[in-house]
Amino acid sequence: MKKTMRCILLSCALPVWGLMASTAAAKDFVLTDTEKGIKLGDWSITSAQLKAQVKTPFSVSNKVLHGGKQEGSEVITISSGDFVIKLSPSRGMGILSVTGKGLRLGWDSPVDEVVNPAFVNLESRGGSGWLDGFNEMMVRCGFEWTGHAVVADGMTYTLHGRAGNTPASKVIVGIEERAPYAISVKGLIKENTFKKSKLETWAELRYVPGSATFTVHDAVTNKGDYRQDFQIIYHSNFGAPLLEEGAKFHAPIKEISPFNDYAVQGIDDWQTYLGPTRDFDEMVFNVIPFADENKQTLALLTNKAGDRGVSIGFDITQLPVLSLWKNTDTLKQGYVTGLEPGTSFAYPVTIAREQGRVRTLEPGQSANFDLEYRLLPDRAAVDGSLKRIAAIQEQGPLQVNKTPMTRK
Repeated sequence: MKKTMRCILLSCALPVWGLMASTAAAKDFVLTDTEKGIKLGDWSITSAQLKAQVKTPFSVSNKVLHGGKQEGSEVITISSGDFVIKLSPSRGMGILSVTGKGLRLGWDSPVDEVVNPAFVNLESRGGSGWLDGFNEMMVRCGFEWTGHAVVADGMTYTLHGRAGNTPASKVIVGIEERAPYAISVKGLIKENTFKKSKLETWAELRYVPGSATFTVHDAVTNKGDYRQDFQIIYHSNFGAPLLEEGAKFHAPIKEISPFNDYAVQGIDDWQTYLGPTRDFDEMVFNVIPFADENKQTLALLTNKAGDRGVSIGFDITQLPVLSLWKNTDTLKQGYVTGLEPGTSFAYPVTIAREQGRVRTLEPGQSANFDLEYRLLPDRAAVDGSLKRIAAIQEQGPLQVNKTPMTRK
């Protein structure tokens, strides 16, 4: 019976929750499948409909937006008590915002709509058209390439690649049949171009109702017949009220250096933040982190008081470097910082190649990436993360290099 019902779910364009309302055996809800012509549009499911025995009710919904540049964009919302995650399958499965535990993860971009990629010209503004849609809490920069725009190889490598402006070809919401009823949202991002690339990425977010953490699990696969380059930066962005004058960045660091000459003037104050500052251009710092015996490391942003924060855990064998992006401009211009684990820094792909930080996939080969985002709502939670960072830092001293890598 379960197998039969699942086959119905994967092939029918009717609202899936309607088919499952009479049973607690819910598992996969296919919202989009281009191969099968499925596009559900507005949709929702609740723990009550699933007959889930939970202390805190939860729900998952999808909404199609209308008007302006967000016409046709879709937003999936996961709600569990006061915890709310919003992500957009239209924008490469990017995470728009997260709120809960008295915290807000995200920022106030001048881009105030969930821009449909149809309205984004990536090659505008010298290859920086990506900025026309940039407002996510987390956007995937990659996978075919990432970094600053550059013209090379007879083409324009636009700012931070194409994944963040690629609508998902398949979208599946999964909910476990038993406690703790973990929720997953998976989307298939296809970066397929004739004669150029056939990269396909299953991008997934997982959340357990009632928890203060969520995880990202991505698998990028070379579906082509030739070796394929790839890069990824997980551009994770936080603004007020967590970001404020005196807020701090923490990580177990092996080496930190300025991205360019402008960042040199801020290298002595790399750990702390200014309040909103007019005419502040972005400062970026290249971080090579230490990790524990399991190759796990942690990056942390705290407010000035040190009693609230957010941490990002990741594996340095998957993501060996981190970019620290400070953009403490005015509130209306975009007051934000980025903690960005990646396979490479934000240099153009031409420089990343010189640095040996462009990876390759053989035909049929996959690469996996796993990150954990944790909300830290009080001093005890912050102190716990700081202790873990301090323990990892014992592997060696922090080295501050005041010369940009590109001038070595």
